[in-house]
Amino acid sequence: MCCLTHVLALALVLGASWQALHGAPLAELSGDHDFQLFLHKNLEFTRKIRGDVAALQRVVCDTFQLCTEEELQLVRPDPPLMQAPLDQCLKRGFQAEVCFSQIRAGLHAYQDSLGAVLQLLPEHTALVETLQLDAANLSTNIQQQMEDLGLDTVTLPAEHRSPPPAFSTDFQQQVGGFFILANFQRFLETAYRALRHLARL
Repeated sequence: MCCLTHVLALALVLGASWQALHGAPLAELSGDHDFQLFLHKNLEFTRKIRGDVAALQRVVCDTFQLCTEEELQLVRPDPPLMQAPLDQCLKRGFQAEVCFSQIRAGLHAYQDSLGAVLQLLPEHTALVETLQLDAANLSTNIQQQMEDLGLDTVTLPAEHRSPPPAFSTDFQQQVGGFFILANFQRFLETAYRALRHLARL
C-alpha cells in the first residue's frame, strides 16, 4: 500500500456534482472579515501550488513522454495509488470543519507522496521541495484558521512522515510519479473550489 493509506480512508470519486455544495449552512462565517481574508489569501496560495504541480507535470511529459491519463490506463500502478478524498467538501450539508480536516489530511499525504517525484526528478529538487513546503504551509494556514474559529483540529505530526510509494521498475516509477502529480492536481482543484465556494457565500 502506498503512503496515502496511512493517512486517508479509501478514495471517493472527486467528480461528484459540484452542485452539492450550494446551499451550505455557513452564513455565520460569510460576514467574518478575517475569515474572508484567509480564504482569498489561500485561494491565491492554492493557485500557486497548482501552477507548480502543472510545471512538474510538463517536466514528466517532456522527459518521459507520459502526458495523458488516457494513454496510461493500462499501465496504472498496481496496487493503485490512493486518492485523497474530499467528499465532505462536496456534500449538500457542507461543514467547514470536516472539509478543512480532509484538505489538511490530503495535503499531509501528498507531501509524503511527492518524495517519489523527488526521486524521479532529482534535477528538479528545488521545485519539488518547494511544493512539499507549500503543501505543509497551506495545511498550517488552515489549521490556524480552524483554531481561530474555534473548530476542532487534529495535529498531523511532521516527525511521523510516511515513506513515499515504492516501485519495482524505472518505468513503474515514472508512471507512478505521473499519477501522483495527476491525483494531487485533482485534489487541489477540488480544494480550490471548496475555498472559492466559501468566499462567495
